[in-house]
Amino acid sequence: MEDAGFIIGSYVLTFATLALMSWRVLRSGRRLADQIPDEDKYWL
Repeated sequence: MEDAGFIIGSYVLTFATLALMSWRVLRSGRRLADQIPDEDKYWL
């Protein structure tokens, strides 16, 4: 139990990093999608 703080901190840092990276990818995708005309968006 001496290393519990280090382990929990590592998990928190890992999940925070993954959340930040996911948010940036989604934000970038939305910005790029705004540049494409609606008739070219096959996913709509």
